[in-house]
Amino acid sequence: MEGYGTKDTICAPATAAGMAAIAVIRLSGPKAFAIAAGCFEPRKKGLKFDHMPSHRAVFGLIHASGQPVDEVLLTRFVAPHTYTGDDLVEISCHGSPFIQQEILKLLIDAGARMARPGEFTLRAFLNGRMDLSQAEAVADLIASNSSASHKMAFRQMRGHFSERITELRRQLVNFAGLIELELDFSEEDVEFADRSSLSRLLDTIETEIGRLKQSFRMGNVLKNGIPVAIIGKPNVGKSTLLNALLNEERAIVSEIPGTTRDTIEDVIVIEGVAFRFIDTAGLRHSRDVIETAGIERTYEKIRQAAIILYVFDASETTLEEITATLNELREKFYDEHKRLILVANKIDLMQEIPHHFRNLVELETIFVSAKRKENISIIAESLLSSVSVAPEEENQAIVTNSRHYEALAKTAEAIAAVHKGIEENLPGDLMAVDLRTALHHLGTITGEVTNDEILGNIFEKFCIGK
Repeated sequence: MEGYGTKDTICAPATAAGMAAIAVIRLSGPKAFAIAAGCFEPRKKGLKFDHMPSHRAVFGLIHASGQPVDEVLLTRFVAPHTYTGDDLVEISCHGSPFIQQEILKLLIDAGARMARPGEFTLRAFLNGRMDLSQAEAVADLIASNSSASHKMAFRQMRGHFSERITELRRQLVNFAGLIELELDFSEEDVEFADRSSLSRLLDTIETEIGRLKQSFRMGNVLKNGIPVAIIGKPNVGKSTLLNALLNEERAIVSEIPGTTRDTIEDVIVIEGVAFRFIDTAGLRHSRDVIETAGIERTYEKIRQAAIILYVFDASETTLEEITATLNELREKFYDEHKRLILVANKIDLMQEIPHHFRNLVELETIFVSAKRKENISIIAESLLSSVSVAPEEENQAIVTNSRHYEALAKTAEAIAAVHKGIEENLPGDLMAVDLRTALHHLGTITGEVTNDEILGNIFEKFCIGK
C-alpha cells in the first residue's frame, strides 16, 4: 500500500490529543527496540534494555543527549506476541503536549516515522494477528457508544463473525476443488463432485447467508444508533418532548408556532441501546422560505428514521385530523420495517380522554404530558421493544458493516447461479466460474482476498495510533 512501508518503524500517540494526567506513545517495527534503548534509561541500575522482560512495565527516564525529558513507564513487547506482530514499545509519560512532542521528536530523529491512520492495526492484519473483519471491529469498538454496540464489536473482534464466514468458505472450497478436478479430466467424462450433495450444501449456505443479510438491518442500527424522528404539527410539544426524553433543555421551546426550523439531533442510551432522536420542523404549509426548507428536511429525516414518534395535541386534535395525517404519512413514507408510535401530548390540559380516542389503541398510542414529564418512561419502554434481541440471537453472528453486507449479497447471487446451473445440468466449467466468484466475495470479508484499495478505504478511517 502506498505510504505504508511495512519494514518501517512507526510511532504515534495512542491516547487522545490534549493535556491529560498521562499519555501513551507507541513504537513498532524492526528498529523499535534499538530506538527505544537509545533514549530510555531504566531506573534499576545494571538493567539493560534487551534484558527487560516482555509485557512488563519498567520505570525509567527518557533523555535527549543526556538531558532528561520525562520519567516514564516503558513496556517492551517482544514479537510475535504483540498487537502488531512486530516488536512493540509503549511509553507511558506525563500528558503534557510538549512532553509528548519531545518524545515523538526523539523517536523520529532516531529513525522512526509517524504512523498513518490505522497503521498499527493494519500491521496486525498483515502479520496474521487478526483477519480483516476483526480489524474493522477494532474501529467499531473504539467508536462504540452503548453497551449494545460495544457487545457486537467485541464479539466480532474476538472472531465470532469471521469464524462463520471462514467455515462457509471452507465448505465451498472443498466442492470447488472437486469441480476443478473434473475439469482436468473433462475428456474422460468423470464426476467427482456429487451434484445432489452440492445442492444440499448450497441450500445450507444460502440459508445462513440469508440470515446474516437479514441481521444487517438490526446490526447496523444498533451499531450507529436507532434513528427516531419526532414529527407533528407546529406547537404540539415536539421540542418539549425531546427535552423530556433527554432530561435537558436541548431544544428551544416557545408558544410561537414554527420555532423549530431545522432538525435538532441528540443521542440517548436506554438500557444499553443508543437512540438518535431527531426533533423536526412542524409539518404545515408555510410561505416562510426558511421554515419551508426545514419542513423539507423533516420529510428527509422521516425517510431515514427507523421509528417515528407522531406527536399531536390531545386537547385539540380531532380523530379525523389524526387519521388524515396518518394516511398521508403512509402514502408518502410507506415502509413495512418503519415503526410508527402515536404520542398524545398535553394530557395535563384535559379533563378526560375523549371517547373516540379509544379507536387509537389499535395504533399504539401513548398519552403523555411532556411539560410535566408524565408517562415519558412508557415511550422509552416502547422504543426498547422495537429492538429487543432474543437470547438465542445474542449468540449468533450479526452483520454490522455495509461492506460485509454487500459482499454477502454478491456471494448469494453467485451461489444462486451455481444452484441454477445444477438444476439445468450445466457443465462444470460454467459452475466453477460462479463458485470462484462466491469464494472471492466471501474472502473479501475476512481478507483472504483483498487489494490495496479495500485496505486503504478501511484503515484510513481509523484514528492515528491504533
